[in-house]
Amino acid sequence: MLAKDLISDEIPALRNSDSAVEALNWMEVFRISHLPIVDNEEFLGLISETDIFDLNNPSEAIGNHKLSLLRPSVKCDQHIYEIIEVAASLKLTVVPVLDYNNKFLGVIQMTDLLHYFAKLSAIEKPGGIIVLETTQSDYSMTEISQIVESNDAKILSMYVNTLEDSTKLEITLKLNITDLTSIIQTFNRYEYNIKASFMEYDEQDDLYNERYDQFMRYLST
Repeated sequence: MLAKDLISDEIPALRNSDSAVEALNWMEVFRISHLPIVDNEEFLGLISETDIFDLNNPSEAIGNHKLSLLRPSVKCDQHIYEIIEVAASLKLTVVPVLDYNNKFLGVIQMTDLLHYFAKLSAIEKPGGIIVLETTQSDYSMTEISQIVESNDAKILSMYVNTLEDSTKLEITLKLNITDLTSIIQTFNRYEYNIKASFMEYDEQDDLYNERYDQFMRYLST
């Protein structure tokens, strides 16, 4: 999914002649905290709610004020992952999109970005989630895939996060089945640390009940 495919058809760009009050009204309508200012298809920057609240006379035209505007943007063919990185690092509610001549094409709204990301990462599809922890030297995508597929399951999405000040990795797996019992047991046999798992409550309860029964049988021997 590329930036050009995510541009909103609804959110307008501001002109220098628009007032800050008008900008606030549009922000309220679309429930966003940023709007682009454009002059003849040239992107001048993003104005935020905070910028507007700092103005002495918000009823005046935006162009009459000295503003220090952020100028974040993505190119039209950048991937959704890169767009999310820009939005997250600057805490934006919209991300401006430019072509390679720096012509302003529109903005991507954060809510739309999350919606498309959910589709891309299979979040909307039914299935369980397992969070593993392993060292960077022991990480093997091939081995993880083999463990999952040996239990008649498939990985729908996978995310790897490097833990801060550590040599360990946190690996989040979204699988196409909800009963994770056998997969968890296999990961345990391979000495993976299972940090968390999420599945249907009845299946998770069955897993805990089974472990409890095994523990009680152990005590009675």
